[in-house]
Amino acid sequence: MLFLLSPAKSLDYASPVAPVPHTLPHFLEDAARLIEVLRRKSPQEIATLMDISDPLAALNVARYQGWSRKFTARNARQAVLAFDGDVYDGLKGRQLPPADLDWAQQHLRILSGLYGVLRPLDWMQPYRLEMGTALKVGSAANLYQYWGGRIAQHLNEAVAADKTPVVVNLASQEYFRAVDRQVLKARVVECVFEEWRPGGYKIISFSAKKARGLMARWAIQKRVETPRRLEQFNLEGYAFDPAASQPERLVFRRRTTT
Repeated sequence: MLFLLSPAKSLDYASPVAPVPHTLPHFLEDAARLIEVLRRKSPQEIATLMDISDPLAALNVARYQGWSRKFTARNARQAVLAFDGDVYDGLKGRQLPPADLDWAQQHLRILSGLYGVLRPLDWMQPYRLEMGTALKVGSAANLYQYWGGRIAQHLNEAVAADKTPVVVNLASQEYFRAVDRQVLKARVVECVFEEWRPGGYKIISFSAKKARGLMARWAIQKRVETPRRLEQFNLEGYAFDPAASQPERLVFRRRTTT
């Protein structure tokens, strides 16, 4: 079983981390091609393309210019240690011991606009490129067209040894759209996290993002390898709601925030 997460806009390359093994991203040449396209754009063009502020655009233009095909401990950090934000606040990758990181390396993938797919221990250089960005690359009008069926095929290879391949989607819809369902051979199970609000249960973005990271961390620690086992998830007040769920859509609800 393979768990999918979205990346984060926020990055942390400054906090000290314990030394852990590293690997290299699978789609390095594809990432390099995207970088070459991005390098040809001015800060103003990046600001417009990504709908970000001028200072943030300037920061990322500098990142594109500094990006190198040679990954080192000076210019890169393992993805699970570099991404910051709500999902990764739940995952707490920096606190996972080596045995858990090893399991995560086999069972967790992070979708990425620049790198396509990252394993937790893949080195990555800092960047910002959301999957929904309408970046034209050759004949591709956007990143969904650019990646095509390659991400799904890569996931197929990752679960090829499983008797009943399953992909657990803990990523946002923006990122999961990059997985071509016509190419993907595995069964997809989506996990949904809702909270009680006046009028009924609703998905609260901040809480749902953190819950996705919590679910991934829990699955890593428990070595979860079947969808049925996911129903036991109960961290921070969440509980599986069978009445609101379907076989391919597992709903977890809580009454109070923590």
